[in-house]
Amino acid sequence: MVAQRVLDWLLEPAQPSVRYRALTELLHRSAKDREVREAKARIPEQGWAAEILSRREPGGWWVHSKSLYTPKYLSTNWNLLALADLGATRDLPPIRVSCELWMERSPLNGGGVGGFSNGKGHLCYTGNMARALVQFGYGEDPRVRKAFEWLARTADVKGGWSCWNMSDQPSRGRNLDSWEALSAFSVYPRSRWTPEMKRAVELGVEFFLQRELHLQGDRYKPWYRFHWPSHYYYDVLVGLDVLTALGVTDDPRLKFALDLVRKKRRGDGRWVLDAAHPDVEGPIKR
Repeated sequence: MVAQRVLDWLLEPAQPSVRYRALTELLHRSAKDREVREAKARIPEQGWAAEILSRREPGGWWVHSKSLYTPKYLSTNWNLLALADLGATRDLPPIRVSCELWMERSPLNGGGVGGFSNGKGHLCYTGNMARALVQFGYGEDPRVRKAFEWLARTADVKGGWSCWNMSDQPSRGRNLDSWEALSAFSVYPRSRWTPEMKRAVELGVEFFLQRELHLQGDRYKPWYRFHWPSHYYYDVLVGLDVLTALGVTDDPRLKFALDLVRKKRRGDGRWVLDAAHPDVEGPIKR
């Protein structure tokens, strides 16, 4: 009964983005379902996505056109990442215009998109951008394909990625904070994976599982505080979301992460937002 009450809450019409994701991801309704279509149509009209879109400038950017990355968390890059999570797609003309601007201003050396500085790829930027563009509906765009090829090419030979790698060579070092590439591949159709991509994902998943999604170095408190938007920050829930989206559901090395999720659940079946981002002590009161 508690689970049903939580589902009913997620299906409330006030936040069509949440309703849309609950219908499609929890109830597995098809894109043709009437309620799914209605929820999707209302995403730009009501709720969080509508609020973000209301701050968008007519030219397609947020805050100003000079930089799409700064100021952090307020400018175009960050708003588009949030909108992708909220179910907006390029079917909406403002989203399409902003995405084209984003790609135009983020060329990747060798072709494609996801370049962060002087055309160089950057794990966090390229991975986040690749994921969002697929969510927006650009999964078959050859420019986006180049970003995925770069992500596969720059993986550490032992598995995983480093946020500090801005070359076309494999990463040297890897860390749990560098989750964005796996997240991008979690939404990229498997039919489009090359053998190199498949190998990079398999090794990356194993890297996270070996560390049970949290065991690397000294205990780092932000990894245990659940937050959104994720942007480029990591926590155990981010890791769990990525790995389960890649099909890892019954590995015993997920036990710590799953137990932590259960522990944080309130008596009414819901969870609180622990932090606005992982360097802010929580919880956030709602």
